[in-house]
Amino acid sequence: MSTKPSRTLEPVANPHPDREYVVEIKCPEFTALCPVTGQPDFATITFKYVPGPYIVELKSLKLYIWSFRDEGHFHEDVTNTMLKDFVKMIQPRKLEVFGEFGVRGGLYTTVKAEYEEGK
Repeated sequence: MSTKPSRTLEPVANPHPDREYVVEIKCPEFTALCPVTGQPDFATITFKYVPGPYIVELKSLKLYIWSFRDEGHFHEDVTNTMLKDFVKMIQPRKLEVFGEFGVRGGLYTTVKAEYEEGK
């Protein structure tokens, strides 16, 4: 597996597809650029999901998170983009993506995007 940033999340077969359980992954070192000012935005991104046929391979998730580093994204956009990509590649039963963005101009932003299979 490469060590370069990538927009590919690698699925791994769920070792317990017969059970419903929750996986929570925190990524406290997310960075992207503000599309208006070009200044860096910092965030903790949390993925909380109930696996379907796959779980996410963690190194691929790290490289995926890194892929946003030099790009401009609004907080709402990047959180929803991550939700869509994760659903497409990992096929969870349920997924919540939380973006907890650091202070900018005296304001904190938290964005929550949700998916549930069949809804």
